[in-house]
Amino acid sequence: MSSRAMSSAHGRETVSGLSMGSALFAGVLMIMVGIFHVVAGLAAVIEDEFFVVGSQYAFEIDTTTWGWIHMAAGAIVALAGFAVLSGHLWARIFAIVIALASAVTNFFYIPYYPFWSILMIAIDVAIIWGLATYGRGDTVEAERT
Repeated sequence: MSSRAMSSAHGRETVSGLSMGSALFAGVLMIMVGIFHVVAGLAAVIEDEFFVVGSQYAFEIDTTTWGWIHMAAGAIVALAGFAVLSGHLWARIFAIVIALASAVTNFFYIPYYPFWSILMIAIDVAIIWGLATYGRGDTVEAERT
């Protein structure tokens, strides 16, 4: 009998270690991404000439403005990561929305720092995957028993 099935018999439902690990991984990644956003934002605010736009891009915003956007977004992403570590469903849903917003923000940041932006988008996708698959394997395991 699986841990989920045993817990359901006692009126409580638990999830597997793998599922908890993916949520923990996503929460820690969100805290890390939030810190990265804040550092990138500080670099843009402190030294306006640090980021150079290589070619014409449809979305052109002042580097200092991008710095403030990144610092605010970084704080929100890190807070969402801490909320995920609390284990609540609302925190996972909120974190998925915030990770999606982080990916979109980094898409618009591509002309300023292309490699960094693409790396951050990939990490945001990993966060969304980790949170969206939370508990999925447990259902299959419970059905097999």
